[in-house]
Amino acid sequence: MRVAMLGTRGVPAHYGGFETAIEEIGQRLVARGHEVVVYCRGTERPRPDTYLGMELVHLPAARRKSLETLSHTALSVAHLWRNRRRQPLDAAIVFNAANAPFVPPIRAGRVPVVVHVDGMEWERAKWAGLGRRYYRAVECLAVRWADALIADAQGIADYYASEFGVETTTLTYGAHILQSAGFDRVVELGLKPDGYHLVVARFEPENHVAEIVAGYAASEAELPLVVVGSAPYAGEYTAKIESLAASDPRIVMLGGVWDQEQLDELYTHCRTYLHGHSVGGTNPSLLRAMGAGSAVLAFDVVFNREVLGEAGLFFSNPAEAGALIEKAESDPELADRAVELQDRAAATYRWDDVTTGYEALLQRMVDGDSTRGQASGRRRRHQ
Repeated sequence: MRVAMLGTRGVPAHYGGFETAIEEIGQRLVARGHEVVVYCRGTERPRPDTYLGMELVHLPAARRKSLETLSHTALSVAHLWRNRRRQPLDAAIVFNAANAPFVPPIRAGRVPVVVHVDGMEWERAKWAGLGRRYYRAVECLAVRWADALIADAQGIADYYASEFGVETTTLTYGAHILQSAGFDRVVELGLKPDGYHLVVARFEPENHVAEIVAGYAASEAELPLVVVGSAPYAGEYTAKIESLAASDPRIVMLGGVWDQEQLDELYTHCRTYLHGHSVGGTNPSLLRAMGAGSAVLAFDVVFNREVLGEAGLFFSNPAEAGALIEKAESDPELADRAVELQDRAAATYRWDDVTTGYEALLQRMVDGDSTRGQASGRRRRHQ
């Protein structure tokens, strides 16, 4: 099959879950004999034509939060149309339900379209008002127009089944299992192995970084809290986190860390990894922590419980986060939980299995299977 993947920042993956999924799944599809075209956002150089066997198409995007994704996807669809006869596609995967309005023009070229719907984006604070209403609307359009829907967590699939009565294919992400990692890159930051707590997240309200920092600041924890992250569109929230951190010398703000070797070491050698994400489904940062053998303290939502099972520890507010951090510094069972989480990641979250799921779904679409018409796209009324 020749498959296009569009609607994200593209590869190499430097940003989020969609990009990670494209990089991992795309290269495996290529290894299995398929052709994969990835649409990449931005015009910065270098701009390679291929990456891990995938064909790359680089296109610009409007530099505004509300228009960046949509403007790039519009250009990507235009490119597909210009090349539809010279390089015909067998199927397309559109990531992010926000891009649902572009499904009909792709399908008009007789190309079946799968939409990866992500989490409940309308719950994110950055999409208040009109943005929230837009995301609610495009969920309906994705249900109505796509040939298939992909959810990366069972909780999201359950939401679409309950809200729309539509079948959704659940395909999670994979985890890389790190059996060993050096600690030189940790030591150069002034940290000691097993001597710090770690947060890695974009600074957005639904990731609860401020709550974690506040809970830690109010605790009697002795080990430092290392915070990795930033946010391009959340200046006020970032300022709140920085203000909390400035009042506590135990808190280490590293900003964005793009060195993957250093990140692996940070995950591998932390005492605990704190995960505050609450709306995005199965999160790659959480799987990365599990694969690195980290003990995990996570915000208590269905997605995180689904991934962590019984081996996770959960908090719902700053006080609970602080109490868990304190307890973790002397908990004799913490190492056993970390091992259990790594074993769970190795057994459950495998990129090869995920790729097989994508391959089978795409083949069904190419063979004519489709969920279009299964649901109207109107939300159900709940009692």
